[in-house]
Amino acid sequence: MKYPVKKNSVSRLLSNAVGPSPIGIGDVQGCCNALDRLLDKLGPIGDTQLWFAGDLVNRGPESLAVLRRIMGLGERAITVLGNHDLHLLELAAGKYCPEHDDTLDDILSAPDAIDLIDWLRYRPIVHYDGQRLLVHAGVLPQWNIQVILGLAHGIQTKLRSKDWKIFLQSLRGNGSNTWFNSLQGEARARVIINAMTRIRFCDAYGRMEFIAKGSPNTAPDGFMPWFDVPQRRSADTLVVFGHWASLGLMIRDNIIALDTGCVWGGKLSAIRLDTAPQNRAIVVQVDCSKKR
Repeated sequence: MKYPVKKNSVSRLLSNAVGPSPIGIGDVQGCCNALDRLLDKLGPIGDTQLWFAGDLVNRGPESLAVLRRIMGLGERAITVLGNHDLHLLELAAGKYCPEHDDTLDDILSAPDAIDLIDWLRYRPIVHYDGQRLLVHAGVLPQWNIQVILGLAHGIQTKLRSKDWKIFLQSLRGNGSNTWFNSLQGEARARVIINAMTRIRFCDAYGRMEFIAKGSPNTAPDGFMPWFDVPQRRSADTLVVFGHWASLGLMIRDNIIALDTGCVWGGKLSAIRLDTAPQNRAIVVQVDCSKKR
């Protein structure tokens, strides 16, 4: 089954948003029981969109159920790809061996695995509605919104092509930690993917650090949270992201961090993503059992 994509130019993506403010939901990571309880507590929400910050799968015990639950929401659900989602695509492409703590076998062995994988690889790397940018981990300080959308479009086009399995061979590598406008091919793709799905800390020049995973005050010498880099070129846009469980819920004028560590025994959170900071609020939080 194919999932056709509406052809949107970057200029159209930059148009003003219409409709009620979406509700953002943090990293689910295969915790379907928590997701079901959260959606039940949300209740009927009309045409309000649900923005999932990526990492729908892995580590938790019910990744297959999570995919089917979110697919069943139809166009109400907007989700971007996280690093664990990309890892699943890599496994489906036969490019890497499973890791010891993966919980993805139920998806890969499902009778409708091809349809599930096709649906997932058609999810965007970023989503922008003219006012808010949704991305799994973050963006580099050198990139403004037009650059971000253009770079993400290039990655999305590759993932949705008939050669997507070949493309996935090029995505890994901690050494791809610095952006240069002159980057081409695989090196360019790796830096884009690493930034949008893995970044936490970087230095003032945008050089990324992938080892540290603690709170902002544990930043290695010379590094800082990506969103605190001075003169970040996306600072005039509200950026919504997940990925950083030890950061927890953070609501500022121009960022909303959504990952509240559900798979680690924390909470799964749903936040009103209003463009006016004073109108943002936790809509629902549910407690989660530790799944690791």
